Amino acid sequence: MMLIDTHTHLDSHKFDDDRAEVIERAVAAGVHKLINVGFNRETIPTTMALAEQYDFIYAVVGWHPVDSIDMQPGDLDWIASLCDHPKVVAIGEIGLDYHWDTSPKDVQQRVFREQIQLAKLKRKPIVIHNRDAHEDVVRILLEENAKDVGGVMHCYSGSWETAKQCLDMNFYISFGGPVTFQNARVPKEVLSRVPLDRLLIETDAPYLAPHPHRGKRNESAFVRLVAEMAAEISGKSLDEISKITTDNAMKCFGIR
Repeated sequence: MMLIDTHTHLDSHKFDDDRAEVIERAVAAGVHKLINVGFNRETIPTTMALAEQYDFIYAVVGWHPVDSIDMQPGDLDWIASLCDHPKVVAIGEIGLDYHWDTSPKDVQQRVFREQIQLAKLKRKPIVIHNRDAHEDVVRILLEENAKDVGGVMHCYSGSWETAKQCLDMNFYISFGGPVTFQNARVPKEVLSRVPLDRLLIETDAPYLAPHPHRGKRNESAFVRLVAEMAAEISGKSLDEISKITTDNAMKCFGIR
């Protein structure tokens, strides 16, 4: 069995004391590739360092919507230059976050559009962060013709109707720890309806640990628990789901 954690933050300070051991546990759990996400001025360099240190770790770089207000002239050029690095597989996580009141909506939307345009220029998929902004995220993706690059709806928590719109725009739907929660009726229903060739799994470690680790620090080894839930919901074996989601991730991100 081989798994890919398609969205993790192993460069987080929460792993400073045992990062190597966390990565070893992921490998022992069957995770043969990790995609680490750098999303601001601090985490992009640490993400790149991880990708250069480990053959099986890849990088996604971009500007998170909550940090949009901090984006300076030249930062977009920086991301553009990193897109030429052989280990950078996507631009993200980008999008909109109307939950945390840290960046004005108009600034978030401008930065989101700029990064979609950059992804189209660099021919990279995009990884979408969407919190309490479903309508505007879909509208901007449509207006910017994001279908040309597609990508991933990261840690999906919306409705099936929104998921269908995203699928129609060439996006994969990725599920993390919350789909394992006992009260996760909607995510479970959406997962059951997502075509298997558009399904991805992730941890978002150190955040959103799956059951039975809910509320604790998440780590990439726990992506197996997400795979087990996806297998249960879809009526497939764990080995089948592992192969399906691994093949999907490699196709989406253009990795081997």
